[in-house]
Amino acid sequence: MTALIIGGARSGKSRYAQGWAERGGAAVALIATGQARDAEMAARIARHQAERPAAWQTVEEPIHLAAVLQRAAGAGRCVVVDCLTLWVLNLLEAGESVFVEERAALLALVPQLAGEVIFVSNEVGLGVIPMGSLSRRFVDEAGWLNQDLAAIVDTVVFVAAGLPLVMKGVVDV
Repeated sequence: MTALIIGGARSGKSRYAQGWAERGGAAVALIATGQARDAEMAARIARHQAERPAAWQTVEEPIHLAAVLQRAAGAGRCVVVDCLTLWVLNLLEAGESVFVEERAALLALVPQLAGEVIFVSNEVGLGVIPMGSLSRRFVDEAGWLNQDLAAIVDTVVFVAAGLPLVMKGVVDV
């Protein structure tokens, strides 16, 4: 079973994904894509780490998500990927060939995944049109990735103000 949990910043999407993973009863691995590039981001990462159950295995991977996900996913396991939006940013910074290759690898892998995989991503298309070509490219790419994943995962849940809205599939946990 694959799921995409989307929502805005501070919408509760990571907390919702964590609760889903905990209720499932399987061993959980978290693939974290964020990088502590400044003090504010380091504080965000520390907060997420403190909120995570100690038993969870955490793998930090800013670029090669498909390769790590392929190793982590499997029958009887749950993998949470948090978050795809930061991963898109990392890929854009890594260069066009890395971006194209890694994005394609993830989308090709998702339909083959065993076990439970929960992707967390920001919905970035609800705000104003960003200024600057890089910012617009980021919003475009994040939105297109969300659309492409939503088309191939089993379940899509939009979270706002901590409340889930099931957009596709059935949520039974």
